[in-house]
Amino acid sequence: MLSHTRNRSVSRAAMLLASCGLTAIVTPAFAQEAEQVEGDTNVIIVTATKRDSTIQDVPFSINAQTQEDIQKSGANNLEDISRNVAGLSVQNLGPGQSQVSVRGVSAGQIVRDQPGVKEQVGVYLDESVISLSLFTPDLDLFDLNRVETLRGPQGTLFGSGSVGGTIRYITNQPEIGVTEGLVEGNVNLVDGDDIGWHLKGAVNIPLGQNAAMRVVAYHTQYGGFIDAIGPAGGEDVNDGERTGGRVAFTVDTGEGFSITPRVVYQKITANGFNRQEIYNLYANPYTTTRPAVQFDEREQYLRLREAFEDETLIADLVVEAELGPVTLTSVSSYTNRDILVSRDASALSGSVSVDLGFPDSGVLLPSNLRDTTDVEAITQELRLASNGSGPFQWVLGGFYASTDRFYRQRLPTPGYAAVTDATLGAGTSAAVANGFPNLDSPYNADLPYELEQIAIFGEGTYAITDALDVTIGARYYDFEESRQFISGGLFANGDNVSDTTASDGFSPRILVSYDVSDALTLNAQASKGFRLGGVNDPLNITLCSPADAALFGSFQSYDDETLWNYEIGAKANGRGFYANVAGFYNDIKNLQTTLDAGSCSSRIVFNVEKAHSMGVEAEFGFSPTTGLDLVFSGSLIEAEFDSTLPGALASATGIREGNRLASVPKFQVSASGSYEFPIAANADAYISASYSHVGNRYTQPGDQENNPRTFVHGLPFGGAPAGAATTVDLLLPSYDLVNLSLGVDFDSGLSLVLYANNLFDENALLSFDRERGGRARLGYSVGTPQTFGMTVRQAF
Repeated sequence: MLSHTRNRSVSRAAMLLASCGLTAIVTPAFAQEAEQVEGDTNVIIVTATKRDSTIQDVPFSINAQTQEDIQKSGANNLEDISRNVAGLSVQNLGPGQSQVSVRGVSAGQIVRDQPGVKEQVGVYLDESVISLSLFTPDLDLFDLNRVETLRGPQGTLFGSGSVGGTIRYITNQPEIGVTEGLVEGNVNLVDGDDIGWHLKGAVNIPLGQNAAMRVVAYHTQYGGFIDAIGPAGGEDVNDGERTGGRVAFTVDTGEGFSITPRVVYQKITANGFNRQEIYNLYANPYTTTRPAVQFDEREQYLRLREAFEDETLIADLVVEAELGPVTLTSVSSYTNRDILVSRDASALSGSVSVDLGFPDSGVLLPSNLRDTTDVEAITQELRLASNGSGPFQWVLGGFYASTDRFYRQRLPTPGYAAVTDATLGAGTSAAVANGFPNLDSPYNADLPYELEQIAIFGEGTYAITDALDVTIGARYYDFEESRQFISGGLFANGDNVSDTTASDGFSPRILVSYDVSDALTLNAQASKGFRLGGVNDPLNITLCSPADAALFGSFQSYDDETLWNYEIGAKANGRGFYANVAGFYNDIKNLQTTLDAGSCSSRIVFNVEKAHSMGVEAEFGFSPTTGLDLVFSGSLIEAEFDSTLPGALASATGIREGNRLASVPKFQVSASGSYEFPIAANADAYISASYSHVGNRYTQPGDQENNPRTFVHGLPFGGAPAGAATTVDLLLPSYDLVNLSLGVDFDSGLSLVLYANNLFDENALLSFDRERGGRARLGYSVGTPQTFGMTVRQAF
């Protein structure tokens, strides 16, 4: 499709896990001392094993960010949360286009025109799966109970798409017999010159003795921070808004039966993208017949304004019934998403027009690349779980999913057909249309998908002694995907192909948990995760150089990716402190790695035979004195290829033994502290500060080959010499963010917060963007700049 863009390890893993074990061994003295203090302020109930338990009792590595944690950290989205969660990283590719990786398990950059690629991290809203490759739902964090990060493969209970881990947004549920609510208002100043704001509200209403309703509504206006030059230029062009809400009802008979229907709606719109350019076909330092341009920080060139829209509707129904010694749970879910990514592709089309010998009038035609994704999915899960108090606890269930996904791509460029016919011969536009009616669109593609999956899963835990638990689980899955690919236009091949992909298999895991004391638990596990395979889209042969066509043309289907995870960990918890430490080694087979196909303006997925990720992660929390809370988290990860592709493919793709997996920082650390103190008989104040460091990364595996990289633009347009080139260091630098906040909480339920996010205005480079191998455009996706704001909350 048309695109913008061992043995040695095993020994290191053994030493790593051994060191983690030593860390656990030296902890008990501290744990025993804490155990003697009455009370425990660190208990968080989670449902990571599809039953209620504390973080301490979950026999694998998990993080839970509570609503209070989210509010005090100033987090607005999953990317903000990730900076405070060890081992979790998010690659920001623009609004609604983020990629999540856990523990270094990463396929690299996946762009918006790769609809067949599957997720590596599953995303759930309560019990409902909402994952969609690339388009990780940018859910509002208001009225959430917590965000759970389940590290390591979760294939047994959560299926495909959880090969690296699972993210779960857990909302506050309707409470029977309780009347409560919360209203929140905010105003903020972004980058010193654009205003953002939001207004949000939630209310819980009892409906008689056995029912309740919870309603949430929100609207957010985002300030922009990217300026644009050119015919469609302006200031703060990437502003936007998010509007949505949810309505949930609960009916509980009080006799072991409850039913909770819910509807969730959200619409996000953005008027541009967080792209900072360093080269554009129309604006660069090399032109002589056009004004030479040197881009400023957070600046881009536009011939057309850009847009992003994501409209999501989720309807789900959870039914629970106690049937004697077991509990039956049914989760039914319907999801409908309509996504539009509208890009200014003038430089992309213009670069092709230069190659085709079009006159300047044709090269300058504004061109709009429009990608639309329509998704309709239904899922059904039924499971039985034991509810007794005996030594054996179990869960057994079945899962079904059916998804229709229709991806379309259009490139409307008014006037292009006339220029094409005048330059290449009368009737050329009509001859290559392949049935698509708009002859002014030089590229068109329709890709309807049908995906169906069934699975059976089970997991049982047996308490061998009061201190020792063993858990064994497995999942069987059967998956089938059907796809059609139809393309037409001057830049297309005129394809009309259909294909089917099918796979099945088992995903087991075994966990051992040992309670050294009430305050210290040791755990170990071996678990398998999987990600379903697929078929690559045909290369845009008409845009390929002969060398790239020969190099990349033979890669069609790609197989399932599998991963075996081995880890040991320790969890200590007591009054005034908690500590969670884990060491892990992931052995990855057939890693699905996605990357550019050279000059073809296409992207393809390779299976890399062997890869690994290994590391340590740690999270500590202390309350050394009344009102003072300190939290530290960090991860050190090595994620590398253990295979090398043959010949020229290694240098073209970066898939070489010892090279790093893309988008994964080796080192990530955060520290936060808050101090709460009384200022009046009815009011407490607090001061909160957080620091996060994200290490350097590569956007694509190939970026570490021949780096720094010289991009020869080779387009003699605007008087630029044919040898004009731009040299870029493709190692994205590490960045550091500091957030501060000052708040006052009144007994009446009123809260006032003043905050500064990205206090020192770090211009974080999040990913590198290139079009046609740098011939059309080069730039970065960048983070949100310095933001000052005030939030007011009133609970009742």
